[in-house]
Amino acid sequence: MRPVAKEQAMTTRVTRSTYVLAVNDLDSTARWWVEKLGFEHWLRADGWAFLRRDNCYLRIGHCADAIPPAELGDHQFFAYVEFDDVRAFHDEIKGPGVNIIHRLTDQPWGMREFGVQTPDGHRIMFAQNIG
Repeated sequence: MRPVAKEQAMTTRVTRSTYVLAVNDLDSTARWWVEKLGFEHWLRADGWAFLRRDNCYLRIGHCADAIPPAELGDHQFFAYVEFDDVRAFHDEIKGPGVNIIHRLTDQPWGMREFGVQTPDGHRIMFAQNIG
């Protein structure tokens, strides 16, 4: 894939990024994001919880027959969220109920990062540019 030439450069910009997750237990999952990761509810609709923390937005949908990611044996992460101080966020959320699956590490690509697995089995990375 070739980079876009300057004269063809896009003029629109991304204003927000939102992640959509299917879960079996909407209330329990939304409560975990709020109580353990510091998100807040900003909207509720039939079968949906809309959560946010700063510029990170989640739409969590109730899907009673979705196979929980923890049962899929998949190692993929659904998001990579960058913070201005990932160590402070790490220290804020570590503790009972938060499964840190990758310890806080400075990576050779100039990022400090750690990974979390939600109770449903979704995986997410949190990071900070240190390069």
